[in-house]
Amino acid sequence: MKALALTTALLVSGGALAADYNVDPAHSAVLFEVGHLGVSTTPGRFNEFEGSFSLDEGNKSGKVEFTIQADSVDTNHEARDKHLRSPDFLDVKQFPTLTFKSTAFDGKSLTGDLTLHGVTKSVTFDVEKVGEGKDPWGGYRAGFEASTTIKRSDFGVSYFIPGVTDETEIEVFIEGIRQ
Repeated sequence: MKALALTTALLVSGGALAADYNVDPAHSAVLFEVGHLGVSTTPGRFNEFEGSFSLDEGNKSGKVEFTIQADSVDTNHEARDKHLRSPDFLDVKQFPTLTFKSTAFDGKSLTGDLTLHGVTKSVTFDVEKVGEGKDPWGGYRAGFEASTTIKRSDFGVSYFIPGVTDETEIEVFIEGIRQ
């Protein structure tokens, strides 16, 4: 229902020259959390996504593009996931993807356009670089963590507020493989 995120989020630094990376979904994750009835937090994730990013550390600049398959929402509860895919929440038949495209990056914050439920809004992620280096297969990888909080009602998803909180925390863990 919310997630998104995002994804994205990742660009925090890189090589001295611009470098392009493809997201490695086997070593990446898009997670979200919402409150439930004021007594607990329900976590979830999206299992299918793809993206790319580029970095230019010298200019502290970069860009990200990320697409999430909305029907891949997974909260480890089949009936809830089915409801999240319905028109009450993600409406995956009408809005099959969530997307993020960056507009600015300053080395610590990544701002971009998040499209969720057919609505596009500017969102800013706090970004932290985890690391980068050669992998055992002759490639080069870089990893980032990013987080933000959105209001799902800003994206037209207001079903059962406040039973399910409006504020949705999003965390994105990305490992990219340099191309």
